[in-house]
Amino acid sequence: MISEAGTGSEHAVTIARSIALKGPYIGNKANPILTHRHLGRAYPVVNVGHCDLVETQKGEWWMVALASRIYGGYYRNLGRETFLAPVIWEEGWPVVSVGTGKMEMSYPVPDLAECRWVSPSCCDNFDNEKLDFKWNFIRTPREDFFSLSKKPGYLALKLRKERITEKVNPSFVGRRQQHINFSGSTLMEFLPEKDNEVAGIVLLQNNNFNFSFVLGKNGDKRVIKLIKCAEGIEEILMEQVICGSKLYLKVEAKGQEYSFYYGESSDNYKSLLEKVDGRILSTDVAGGFIGAEMGMYASSNGTQSDNIAYFDWFEYIGL
Repeated sequence: MISEAGTGSEHAVTIARSIALKGPYIGNKANPILTHRHLGRAYPVVNVGHCDLVETQKGEWWMVALASRIYGGYYRNLGRETFLAPVIWEEGWPVVSVGTGKMEMSYPVPDLAECRWVSPSCCDNFDNEKLDFKWNFIRTPREDFFSLSKKPGYLALKLRKERITEKVNPSFVGRRQQHINFSGSTLMEFLPEKDNEVAGIVLLQNNNFNFSFVLGKNGDKRVIKLIKCAEGIEEILMEQVICGSKLYLKVEAKGQEYSFYYGESSDNYKSLLEKVDGRILSTDVAGGFIGAEMGMYASSNGTQSDNIAYFDWFEYIGL
């Protein structure tokens, strides 16, 4: 089984067989056995390929594949996701998704014994000794920059010189965007001491394409601001003077429209900026093939700092 034609809209899977491991192999006359290249870039599932076959305990065959869901045009903020399709065998060849020949959005579940999976909580209160497996870093950490014990019940992030816009390992703890429509929020306690110190939420495709929704300092004033980074160029889209150092931050996405809210209580959010175009978080703008991430971030932007930002919880909900 061969994945070919790159990982874009021409992606496809072909198959050949032989009675001997070293061949000769004969290609399937029905190749490719799975592709969406003929469906066009407007089809909701694109870039189908990189497959594996598996036989279940009940004798069913299934194919696992990578593909992308597009929205707002040919844009894929969610990157490459895992799909599953049923398979039958005819004359010694696999036939994928009988009747349609394409990857559908849903199928009847495999005929397997029930195995209940406990759904993880939407909210992480950072009460455990270790971070949950859903959290990721950017590149391999070479030093300790976070702690769950410094202030029990909080995730503590050190402000370090590294910035989210650099090819480094910044003070960032993030999770994947899993839904086209979602809400992500946190309660942060942070008092910037210098103008270069910031902390808050970052939405990231890579170091050149991201949004920073952060609390900082401008002279004797504390400001909440939204910074867009596209092609490595940063632009402040909006900023607002605030009073407190205990801040609720929330990002809501409805398709490619991302809205940013802040408040001193969870029932009194204020809008900083709404309906911001989120297409810079797509690989089709930013390059690569991975999905967008969002999470908690702190930085002293190139200078030395002993300051720390504390995050009480982080909640992510698919809408």
